[in-house]
Amino acid sequence: MAPLTLSVDVKSSSSSAPDVSNRLVQIPQLKKSKGFASVNTENENPFDFFRTLFEGFVAGGTAGVVVETALYPIDTIKTRLQAARGGGKIVLKGLYSGLAGNIAGVLPASALFVGVYEPTKQKLLKTLPDHLSAVAHLTAGAIGGLAASLIRVPTEVVKQRMQTGQFTSAPNAVRVIASQEGFKGLFAGYRSFLLRDLPFDAIQFCIYEQLCLGYKRAARRELNDPENALIGAFAGALTGAVTTPLDVIKTRLMVQGSAKQYQGIVDCVQTIVREEGASALLKGIGPRVLWIGIGGSIFFGVLESTKRTLAQRRPKTVKESKED
Repeated sequence: MAPLTLSVDVKSSSSSAPDVSNRLVQIPQLKKSKGFASVNTENENPFDFFRTLFEGFVAGGTAGVVVETALYPIDTIKTRLQAARGGGKIVLKGLYSGLAGNIAGVLPASALFVGVYEPTKQKLLKTLPDHLSAVAHLTAGAIGGLAASLIRVPTEVVKQRMQTGQFTSAPNAVRVIASQEGFKGLFAGYRSFLLRDLPFDAIQFCIYEQLCLGYKRAARRELNDPENALIGAFAGALTGAVTTPLDVIKTRLMVQGSAKQYQGIVDCVQTIVREEGASALLKGIGPRVLWIGIGGSIFFGVLESTKRTLAQRRPKTVKESKED
């Protein structure tokens, strides 16, 4: 019996190999799905820290001044409602009291906030995974708020003392507060301010940015100014309502002056609840939501419009010139 042999058709084997390899090559690559508001930064231009910082200063300062000028009376009413103890009467005169001095503080504070927020946000978005964009927005908002607080707090102290009728001019307010309460008097309620503003800034900007990213992803286009304004209004109103109790505490501590009715944040909360009831922590929620809702609409609308205008004035890179 002849031995069994195993024959191999080298020709057919080699000819079929390319077919196999072709089939393997043609298998589509599975793409990693992205989150609802993920950010793709692969095709963006290199990060320019100083240009981003400068544009943030300009856009933030512009937006802050526009909002403050337009909505100052509503803010004054809100402050007087929160400062009134028990059934105190609310005076509706002098609703623009302290506006000029406040703008002198709002302009650099808003500029500093956005000037710090924008480069911090962009740096974090390039560092963190796409699905953690919300963390980048929350963190950048808190860092921007912390930087701006060094200007915001003295401005807020002077503004609210004038809104409640304690002073008639910003220079006089600064001089009297510094002489009677010392330099730390200009930072009255600083911890309560941070307690309110750091969560507020972080949450508001995170909600706004995430909604914008989600909307862009769904619509597959850039947002227009009315859409930015509408999302800004929603983000501002929602955040304003949630942080109203923190705002009441901050207001009480800032306007108490040298009388020292409250010994700190905890004592302030306990005293308000004991003497006026828990509902007093929501004083001024109507004007606050209205003010911040409209303010958010104006602020983000002006902010995005200014940022777009500044971006159009940037000198083109070599890559962009070639694409044109």
